[in-house]
Amino acid sequence: MAVKSTDVYAAGAVCWRLIDGRMHVLLIHRTVHGDVTIPKGKVDPGETLPRTAVREVEEETGLAVALGVPLGVSHYDMPDGRTKIVHYWAAEITPEAIAKSTFVPNGEVAAIEWVTIKKARTYLTYPADVEILETFSALVDAGVTRTFALIALRHGKAAPRTGDGPDARRPLTARGVKQAASLVDTITAWRPLRILSSTATRCVTTVAPLAAFTGIPIKQSELISQDALETGEADVRTVVGKRVRARKTAVLCSHGPVLPEILREIALATGSQPSAALSDAAHLDTGGFSIVHLSSENPASGILAVETYPATA
Repeated sequence: MAVKSTDVYAAGAVCWRLIDGRMHVLLIHRTVHGDVTIPKGKVDPGETLPRTAVREVEEETGLAVALGVPLGVSHYDMPDGRTKIVHYWAAEITPEAIAKSTFVPNGEVAAIEWVTIKKARTYLTYPADVEILETFSALVDAGVTRTFALIALRHGKAAPRTGDGPDARRPLTARGVKQAASLVDTITAWRPLRILSSTATRCVTTVAPLAAFTGIPIKQSELISQDALETGEADVRTVVGKRVRARKTAVLCSHGPVLPEILREIALATGSQPSAALSDAAHLDTGGFSIVHLSSENPASGILAVETYPATA
């Protein structure tokens, strides 16, 4: 579908949790429209879609969420003739988030309601919402609802090689510094719990703003450095294997030549077949990153989805 300048972009999430062992999803009853829908909202200027999804869910439901696997995109015509394009993710709602919910009925949302998927199919006002719900329902049926992500990040734009010092000590350029700062908003939508980086200055500096924002220490590893790859001393398999076993969302910041090895090892560690999509996800420009979604209960069930984001600066 061609993108027009008049298109309206929005993002949201199918929020879910188990209640007495049964899957429930969260629907909102909107005040003005008099409808029942999935939490979502329009992108603010300069905002990325994942950040929009997190912000809108919190504004409409009072729940702070971390995004999970992507569920697809809906397109529909608005009354004014413009096309609205809405990106969705799954989002597990933890007991802690429920306890801290700030929702009260307001001028936009009259009520929020947890219902089973079966009931949600009949409650939802719009067919486009039902289609997204069915995508989520397929994950539930497959037993891969709870997920974690491995985020493969290429360092920001670095100063060129000069021969005056070790390649690993090359700093980021001014553009690279901006790229490092700009990725924080998007990556934190998945709420990473670990940050791993090549020992190269350009990698450590790239994840420094993310570490400062989240309070997560940077764990440096020579095993995913470009120098180690070139000398045959890299051990990407060990690093990736540990992250898959941990089943916690993590950022791995490395180099262009190392990223294909990282994505390949994620595939091998999860019983996934190498694919063109996975290969494309490894070829990132500086400051770009790919997100590989895996099942928390059974990582060996394979890669569930891959998202790729370019640098925004």
